Amino acid sequence: MTEAKPSKKNKQTILVCQGTGCVSGKSLEITAALEKAVSDLKLKNVKIDFTGCHGFCEQGPVAIVEPEGIFYTHVGVDDAREIIESHIRDGKPVERLFYKDPATREAVPKYHDIKFYSKQQRIILRNCGHINPERIDDYINTGGYQALTKVLNEMTPEQVIGEIKRSGLRGRGGAGFSTGTKWEFLRNAAGEPKYMICNADEGDPGAFMDRSTMEADPHTVIEGMIIAAYTTGAAEGYIYIRAEYPLAVKRVRLALQQAEERNFLGDNILRSGFNFHIHVKEGAGAFVCGEETALMASIEGKRGMPRSRPPFPATSGLWGKPSNINNVKSLATVPEIINRGADWYAATGTEKSKGTCVFALTGKIANSGLIEVPMGIALREIIYEIGGGIPDGKQFKAVQTGGPSGGCLPATHLDESVDYESLSAAGSMMGSGGMVVMDEETCIVDIARYFLSFTQAESCGKCVPCRIGTKQMLDILERICRGEGEPGDIDLLVTLGTQIKAGSLCQLGQTAPNPVLTTIRYFREEYEAHINEKRCPALSCVNLINFYIDPDKCQGCGICLRSCPTECIAGDKRMVHVIDQDRCVKCGTCLDVCPDRFSAVTKLSAETMDVPSEPIPVKEKPKAAATG
Repeated sequence: MTEAKPSKKNKQTILVCQGTGCVSGKSLEITAALEKAVSDLKLKNVKIDFTGCHGFCEQGPVAIVEPEGIFYTHVGVDDAREIIESHIRDGKPVERLFYKDPATREAVPKYHDIKFYSKQQRIILRNCGHINPERIDDYINTGGYQALTKVLNEMTPEQVIGEIKRSGLRGRGGAGFSTGTKWEFLRNAAGEPKYMICNADEGDPGAFMDRSTMEADPHTVIEGMIIAAYTTGAAEGYIYIRAEYPLAVKRVRLALQQAEERNFLGDNILRSGFNFHIHVKEGAGAFVCGEETALMASIEGKRGMPRSRPPFPATSGLWGKPSNINNVKSLATVPEIINRGADWYAATGTEKSKGTCVFALTGKIANSGLIEVPMGIALREIIYEIGGGIPDGKQFKAVQTGGPSGGCLPATHLDESVDYESLSAAGSMMGSGGMVVMDEETCIVDIARYFLSFTQAESCGKCVPCRIGTKQMLDILERICRGEGEPGDIDLLVTLGTQIKAGSLCQLGQTAPNPVLTTIRYFREEYEAHINEKRCPALSCVNLINFYIDPDKCQGCGICLRSCPTECIAGDKRMVHVIDQDRCVKCGTCLDVCPDRFSAVTKLSAETMDVPSEPIPVKEKPKAAATG
């Protein structure tokens, strides 16, 4: 038993995650239950507080007891009183709520001993899960707004630009362009007013990096944005944030209000003579508004559609005035670079890709969540050390980096360095930070179809290659997944994808074919199996599989029969059951409910089983033989 007896002098604090994921798991109610238990027991030496997202959403709701660093996972409302009575009052942590290592199944009580966290290097996420995002003093107590004070009192704009350029910081929104150079363009641009814009319109499926940062540490983004505005000469700023992030919107607005009250924002900031005002613009969730010219059109009240460049936004952006757009993660990094120096930041990462990057690690992975790792780390370390490997004993198949427009890399690339240049050479990209892991049961053709269907639906339709070309590619992929693929389809997909990349107006169209082109590059044999053999090797595409009940294993228990939603299974008790293939909708319920001790239901592709056409008594069952 881990002992954690509280000191009579040192107050204990229970930090409950109130990020979106944990709030959906009733963390507000958990916080209230903890407060009630403390009140009922009349405990004076404990404080209940909340934080933003810890990043380990898959383990939520989570809570940390400080200063011991005891980490509780999957906390429920009913667990609150036990935590207070056992841990806080009696000094005996609740072991059943400890994190369990996916490999060893051993309980790990402390936050910093969990590999998911200990293997990370947090700069952007440095405060996430450790401070109350709705209190500016919590941010100030971590050194917040010291960088802004230093810049206004001790540095010229040119010195700030030089420091950011020397640090090697590149845009974390996907393009990877030098942040310092970008600021320099705006600084030198003619025309007033100048605008500084924060792109918080995160649109990738499964991505929540920017949302979590704004929910957990909004002031670091605001401070970075103010420094950027001072450096470039901008007087007005916009944080463009999607309306589907209500908690992030709420906390950003509150943080802006608090920053103005403390004179970190507004007129004559910190008596420096510098004026800067920030407005919040809520977006409607269009993926194409991740492209900077489309985003600016949306701020102007127009339909979010990209335009041709040049002119570039630094010379003609928002309302035709000089403008810069920076990502949430880029701006959140700036205060740390100013506080700790360019050399400190540049010491992390690779020669051309400096610092750290935040990923939303999802898919077939034991530990899913938000991670921050140094540039240059290997995919293998992310997936097997931080991510805990592939669950249920399955084999790794591929990982997609860079969101829906990224590429899918096979096991032979597990030792690939995660940086801009290496991923690009492999056919993928850093993107905004999505990372989806796939196991052996994932159909690679269907994955390509899924991601292309997203980007095709999100196309604004302005240019023909993206509007028409992606639809043609999607039609071909859907045919292949239905078992209707034709010879020449693979080569046609490659031709179309190459032309779309070359001819599209913006990055949405220029990157949309990536999932298709990389899966053909690395998994061509799987496409060929779908087309030439009408077979899905992953047993995933419903038109290419059938479910059968093995007469040699069926015990006539009736569980599958009672569970079938279409009532297509026949057979009485102690009779070998039979599936009517004409009525079966391939939902897989029969496979899911068949007891493991029988394992009578099987899924086959391009094969059939020698099974009875009518139910027969179990005792008369013939020996089954696979044919076809």
